[in-house]
Amino acid sequence: MAYSIEKPSETYLIAGLGNPGLEYRQTRHNFGFLALDTLAEDAKLPLKKVKFKAMIAEGRLEGKPVVLAKPLTFMNESGTSITSLMRFFKIDLEHLLIIHDDLDLPFGTIRMRADGGTSGQKGMASIIERLGTQTFPRMRLGIGHPPGQMEPADYVLQRFSKADDEVLKIVLQFAVEAAQTFVRDGLVTAMNRYNGEAG
Repeated sequence: MAYSIEKPSETYLIAGLGNPGLEYRQTRHNFGFLALDTLAEDAKLPLKKVKFKAMIAEGRLEGKPVVLAKPLTFMNESGTSITSLMRFFKIDLEHLLIIHDDLDLPFGTIRMRADGGTSGQKGMASIIERLGTQTFPRMRLGIGHPPGQMEPADYVLQRFSKADDEVLKIVLQFAVEAAQTFVRDGLVTAMNRYNGEAG
């Protein structure tokens, strides 16, 4: 049965996906965490509270109530935390934004969509399974394909290189602006403005 709330609140839930733990910091698979951290810092909403196995911050973004969240479950269990937060805060599916890494997009590219599959991303697979729908907004941050014969599982757990730093900063700033636009002006405007190569 697909997720539904009888009387949704006006609150937005913006969640970045990643793996908890120091060994996973700055890895490609934690691109969602990096974007969420950057957004939280920009909005001056420190992620200090733990609720439903997620680090969260509650406050306002673009004048609207928002919950920022980083699930503390490992990637493939992200849906457990996300659905619990959604039910507690009575989040409408249209007010959910999931930010995650994507192997199918070149590094430096952002793509926002209103629905879609998992793109092989296990965190998204968990969320779609738990919600019973794939129709909810998401922001995909491209990390590109692994070089040569490298396994995708190894590639996503590598840290971004020093050579990636400049593009990484640009993408993270774009991701923040895209999330702000999503809350302020809606998904279509955010898609039209930010889909494509950052910069």
